[in-house]
Amino acid sequence: MPRFYIETDLAVDTTVELTETVFHHWVKVLRAQAGEKATLFNGQGGEYAVTLVDVAKKSASVHVDTFNPDNRTPHFTALLGQVMSKGDRMDYAIQKAVELGVSKIQLLTSERCEMRLKYDRDQKKIDHWQGIAIAACEQCGMNIVPQILAPLSLEQWLQTALPTTKLVLAPEKEQTDVLKDASQDIVLLIGPEGGLSEAEISQANDYGFKNWCIGNRVLRTETAPVVALSILNYHK
Repeated sequence: MPRFYIETDLAVDTTVELTETVFHHWVKVLRAQAGEKATLFNGQGGEYAVTLVDVAKKSASVHVDTFNPDNRTPHFTALLGQVMSKGDRMDYAIQKAVELGVSKIQLLTSERCEMRLKYDRDQKKIDHWQGIAIAACEQCGMNIVPQILAPLSLEQWLQTALPTTKLVLAPEKEQTDVLKDASQDIVLLIGPEGGLSEAEISQANDYGFKNWCIGNRVLRTETAPVVALSILNYHK
């Protein structure tokens, strides 16, 4: 059964007109007919089983049949601080982090960051990444869409209020058992291609981040959140 994110209020036993995006995907692309069923979610929690009841040339409506409160989120909350990278690498990192249950993604810049967003490019790129997060939720079954937060410098971000357990992925650094006493409220800091500088890791340590070295290999910036979140899902 297809799943779609829809930006509208939903309630059982009501009739709702599809948004242009959902109409195009379900009716125009997938050629859905009246009587077919789908799952809709609006990011406010839970999901709704619906039946297509009225299809016109440029619009369609559904009857909202039932509600399922399951959000399929992990038993922990994870904020991902990800230094931005160019091309498909950032798309991949966001997509897979969402599939693995991240709660929010804070875009960051750092000393070795490959990109700087400016003016009108900022919102266009953020909207693109938010769209990737929505599509990942549609695919994986999550009903709460993680927010993609506008870029901050690493220094700015470290000074904000952050979750209790703070972990920075730092290859080749000495570490304790960072997950032994980890809380259910976690923040992960992941550097760019080329990694965080020694000064940046030291600065993160000064703000309470513990070094987390995953194995004896250096992971790519888009692979690191996948591995880290997979371990947290298993551990928690």
